[in-house]
Amino acid sequence: MAEGGKASRGMMEDLAWVRQVRGLLEAQRDMGVTEIWVPDAWGELRREVEGCRRCPLWRSRRHTVFGSGDTRAGMMFVGEAPGDEEDARGEPFVGAAGELLTRMIKAIKMQRGEVYIANVLKCRPPGNRDPLPEEVEACKPYLLRQIELVRPKVLCALGRVAGQTLLGTSQPLSRLRGRVHRALGTKVVVTFHPAALLRNPGWKRLAWEDMKLLRREYDGLEI
Repeated sequence: MAEGGKASRGMMEDLAWVRQVRGLLEAQRDMGVTEIWVPDAWGELRREVEGCRRCPLWRSRRHTVFGSGDTRAGMMFVGEAPGDEEDARGEPFVGAAGELLTRMIKAIKMQRGEVYIANVLKCRPPGNRDPLPEEVEACKPYLLRQIELVRPKVLCALGRVAGQTLLGTSQPLSRLRGRVHRALGTKVVVTFHPAALLRNPGWKRLAWEDMKLLRREYDGLEI
């Protein structure tokens, strides 16, 4: 199956889930139920992630790293995978790369609590290696459901792995960043992972251009 087809299949599964919930609410209304039971979609998804054994990474994790921030945010950031500090605390982007990401968000006049932050993988790969394709495929449905629940105006992919996963492509980062893509029902801007910027400070000027582009797309401004 083509790369884009895999992403589309995942979105179709999520949309089917949303239709099921809508049908349940309509059925309760038609039966005259005045106190409608609303499923805790975020809680159910978090519990599913915490109990996940879809790939071998569950054996070495200390914590799953679900995501954090405003679940109704207009802007969502997606990284690659948890590192050691994230694995220890169960939160995304809490180390040096997380501090840089916080500064990047503040630079475009937003606060970290105003956005939603998640990773492609919810468990740390040993030695912080790149995620394996089978690990990405196992974990991607969780990310797609998070995106469906947040419904952001714009997604920011942090790094090559996140960009390739969201866009369903194998193109290198150099071909993905610097422009606006459309995928998963929203706009996507790809930039460098903060950890890469810490290793290569010379890339920060390019990353700043990406962040300005992200902010313009969030504001709905023409480029």
